[in-house]
Amino acid sequence: MNMKSWMSVAFALAASVAAAVEVDGIVAKVDSAVILKSDVINEMRARNMTAERFAEARNDLIERRLILKAAADAKMTMQDWVVDNRIREIVDKAFEGDRNKLMEALARQKVAYPEWRQRMQDDMVVAAMRWQTIEKNLEATPGAMREEYDRHPERYSEPALTTVSVILLKPEDADKRGEIAAALREQSFEDLARRYSADSHAAEGGVWKDIVPENCFRPEVCEEIREMPKGTISHWIELDGWSFLLRKDGVTEARKRTFAEAYDEIAANVRADQAKALHDAWIERLKAASYLKIYE
Repeated sequence: MNMKSWMSVAFALAASVAAAVEVDGIVAKVDSAVILKSDVINEMRARNMTAERFAEARNDLIERRLILKAAADAKMTMQDWVVDNRIREIVDKAFEGDRNKLMEALARQKVAYPEWRQRMQDDMVVAAMRWQTIEKNLEATPGAMREEYDRHPERYSEPALTTVSVILLKPEDADKRGEIAAALREQSFEDLARRYSADSHAAEGGVWKDIVPENCFRPEVCEEIREMPKGTISHWIELDGWSFLLRKDGVTEARKRTFAEAYDEIAANVRADQAKALHDAWIERLKAASYLKIYE
């Protein structure tokens, strides 16, 4: 977890006492440790999670508790000087080296410094356990990379890209269609787009370069673009009173990147898949070695 995430989590560790009283209740138990509903809600606030992701946040806290228990069983500790060094780094980078600003920030969030420091220390222990069990064992071998590239061609495919120019008229400017059509006989599409268009790319001559039309325009406009031959200008398309005039400037066909082009992404995907498999197996082992109860 990076510094920004640590601070975000720390600042959302505690809701007000009144709120905690209203929402608290046990949602899970890991051996003798309990996880409260308010713990989950605070975690969700820290990570800007929606209410629908309650179960995900609860499960993440269960995993955290299992990992901290495994660290304690393995007698893994984070020495005070290591934690203090990390706190100094945060103070230097986030609070201009002024520890008082950190304390003021914690006070505004009603988070006690010892509680924040303990969360920091726990985060570092969890990160160390993850590295020991997962990260240090990841290896993107040539064989695994080739298998990944062949098995998941969709991950390394580039979509067809289109360059299109647009003149967009506001409803109150619809009467200028004829004027623009006539002007196109003598003036460039780009100049007329700069002069008349209300499109967001008007300053660039109305050019939308190398786009996936479906990501940018409504279906009616995309259908027109698909049917247009390269280099042609469309008829006027009216949508909700707005008028579109299109010119199809070019198309780059869809293609699959070569192994060399996608090398770094392939390696990252191999490591990500390995990390997930190792993580899932590890958590299952930890669950099997603990008493775990979830209260729905």
